Amino acid sequence: MVTQPGTATTTSENTPLLSVRNLRVWYELRKWGFGVAGYVRAVDGVSFDLEEGEAIAIVGESGCGKSSLMRAILGLRRPREGQILFRGQDIFAKGRRGLRWYRMQVGYVQQDPYGALPPFMSVERILEEPLILAGVKDRKKRRERIIQVLEEVKMSPPTDFLNKFPHMLSGGQQQRVVIARAIIREPKLLVADEPVSMLDASVRVEILNLLRQIQVEHNLAVIYITHDLSTVRYFSERIFVMYAGKLVEKAHVEELLKHPKHPYLRALLAAIPDPDAQNASKLREVPPGEPPSLVHPPPGCRYHPRCTYRIDDVCNVEEPPEFQEGPEHFVNCWLYDGRFRDLIPE
Repeated sequence: MVTQPGTATTTSENTPLLSVRNLRVWYELRKWGFGVAGYVRAVDGVSFDLEEGEAIAIVGESGCGKSSLMRAILGLRRPREGQILFRGQDIFAKGRRGLRWYRMQVGYVQQDPYGALPPFMSVERILEEPLILAGVKDRKKRRERIIQVLEEVKMSPPTDFLNKFPHMLSGGQQQRVVIARAIIREPKLLVADEPVSMLDASVRVEILNLLRQIQVEHNLAVIYITHDLSTVRYFSERIFVMYAGKLVEKAHVEELLKHPKHPYLRALLAAIPDPDAQNASKLREVPPGEPPSLVHPPPGCRYHPRCTYRIDDVCNVEEPPEFQEGPEHFVNCWLYDGRFRDLIPE
């Protein structure tokens, strides 16, 4: 992998690989093409750290801001406020040169494998292009690396796939090529955007297990973005729950799934399909109403218009701070303020 000269920084052992600090990603709304009529507050004050070799999941329903957060982390969208620090360095501080250095160390697995692969390029050409951009001039070395990475993603024998085009591959094979392209430059961070949502159910766990194996073998940090809580246990170490542009709960996987705190997360878990046929006739409890407008978000807690446990004159007035409810378990909900703990549902 090629590193841009003059961009490396000296960091201490305690510096996280990635730090997101009070990040805000807003989109302008223009009236008749002139003047700013308002903003879509897609990401509104998000902060977290990601350690080297760690896998986290960012979960939430469609429209909660997951994709906007991902685009900012990939360096595709400059935030309105806040910072994204990679090994202590602000990725936007040095303009395009700094972003090039950063992007060389980040891989991206797209949601739709067929749409992510150029149909006019063979598998070999698709995987060769990132190496050319990284400055690997020796064609023999490029081919050796391509063969190696195809073996890593379990496409064997690799020579059978080099001359194939995307339409000649199954959906699972296409996603393996996307993963191979994402890791071929040996990045330190991998961003996976709904990497199994377009695949058959029989292939999903197989692809997640492959990603997990690659992550462990290469000590690769991974951000797994999904709306499907049923898959996160296969892959992630921590889960961050996102709602209406904000993180509302953070914890390790088993702790969060066994002891959910935020009413929104409880509703998400209740909505997971139950494979037991005896429970098929049971009505599922879902939160009333719709997610709020991110143009005019409600005051206070953004979930309060849908929350059955809301506290009048509190939840609808002031945004809840972050409360710690156990080792590394954090929740943004007024129920966990000492004044209201007797209202916490069992």
